[in-house]
Amino acid sequence: MAQGLQLAQRLTQSLVLSPQMQQSLALLQAPTLELKALVEQEMQQNPVLEEAAAPEADQEQSERSKGEDDEPTEAPDPAEPPADVTFDPATEKPNGEPADDFLAEFERLAQLDQEWRDHFAQTNIPMRQSAEEEEKRQFMFDSLVAPTSLQEILLEQVRESALAEEQRPIAEMLIGNIDDHGYLKANIDELAFSTNIPAEKIQAVLQVIQSFDPPGVGARDLQECLLRQLERAGEQESIEYRIIKDYMEALGKRRIPEIARGLDLSVDEVQDAIGRISRLEPRPGRAFVADNNQYILPEVFVQRVGDDFAVTTNNEQIPHLRISNTYKDLMAQSGNSAEVLNYIREKIRAGKFLIKSLHQRQQTILSIGQEIVKRQREFMEKGVAFLKPLTMVQVAEVVGVHETTVSRAVSGKYMQTPQGIFEMKYFFTAGIQTATGEGMSNTSVKDMIADMFRKEDPTKPLSDQEIVKMLQEKGIVIARRTVAKYRSELNILPSNLRKVY
Repeated sequence: MAQGLQLAQRLTQSLVLSPQMQQSLALLQAPTLELKALVEQEMQQNPVLEEAAAPEADQEQSERSKGEDDEPTEAPDPAEPPADVTFDPATEKPNGEPADDFLAEFERLAQLDQEWRDHFAQTNIPMRQSAEEEEKRQFMFDSLVAPTSLQEILLEQVRESALAEEQRPIAEMLIGNIDDHGYLKANIDELAFSTNIPAEKIQAVLQVIQSFDPPGVGARDLQECLLRQLERAGEQESIEYRIIKDYMEALGKRRIPEIARGLDLSVDEVQDAIGRISRLEPRPGRAFVADNNQYILPEVFVQRVGDDFAVTTNNEQIPHLRISNTYKDLMAQSGNSAEVLNYIREKIRAGKFLIKSLHQRQQTILSIGQEIVKRQREFMEKGVAFLKPLTMVQVAEVVGVHETTVSRAVSGKYMQTPQGIFEMKYFFTAGIQTATGEGMSNTSVKDMIADMFRKEDPTKPLSDQEIVKMLQEKGIVIARRTVAKYRSELNILPSNLRKVY
């Protein structure tokens, strides 16, 4: 059979998400701060959208509606395409061309806008800050001073040092190779080869840099870092210096009897010296590392109200959108060209879809939060030890959405509970069956194991097998390798490294 290129046609079916549905999924998955940026970007691209503060009438209506039972709204599934993505079939002709009468469409817009206002008002959370408060808040963020880096501190000390003029470029090169923790990451021989500078000159400049603050900076490994700190303190003859210099590997494995025999000291003396070593700084540049803490904003609030728990969503940071009356009036005016009318019509439809998607997002997250609180009531009342196994499929069946929608809805979002702030995914854990047949969350088992390790005798640390036996006494049967896995996840060392002599 001859080989060659051939051209053939094939008919296949494939599922393709429309741009509107992709936008809806992006809004559902985005955390609050990211969502705010997405909405603001959409407002810049769509001129018919405008942001409006909640009117006083809505606040009064919210006060009047307290105590009244509203009919629950079924949470739609944003993962499934709606029957009509334009949400205005009355404005379409049979041939697909838009009709000229937009009165019915504007009435639905007004109704949707009012529903959106009511949704915000009923949460009893201040919707938006005033312009003055927002300006003050932004001024505070703009006034924050960037911290001084370790490299800047070292370069300042170079300028104040007695280094010769020809040595300063070498010092700057070395400082450029010092990481944020204060360690020199480049090899002296490699630097000498790449710069054609003798290794002896580079080493001489490095010794000067290692005399800078913070103590231990410029070291090439942990051993050198600790030794430089002891040398700065004048403790070259101390037990600590001898242990670090000659028994660093044994120290890392906590072979205290071996160190004691090698130094001809008692175990207690070595133990005391190791305690003093632990007070040294293993990362000299730690104080100059930029604050990389990630600030979170809860999406769901859980508050105890009497014997029950009230669940609300955080709408403070979400812009309140509506269709601009200016463009509604423009559509009603005669004399506009068909091109202008079509442009405004498409922007109105895009704006309607965005508003509806935001409403669906909030309602879906609220429904999921309510179901989590319902199933994890004991956790809300008593704490982590009472966390129950829960899967996304279980929540999806009750909420009426697909489990992938639940996964998107809880991704990167947090819930503020009476027990603290937790990621919403935290409540979805696998289960371990107890002797009584009840399910227990593996997170609860992990917390129980951590508590056992905290209460152990430091001179006789618990082994993994002993933990297995203690759990069996509580009716929890798990394998030893599972205990070892949980111990590793808890950053707890093995028993031979935890032992205190």
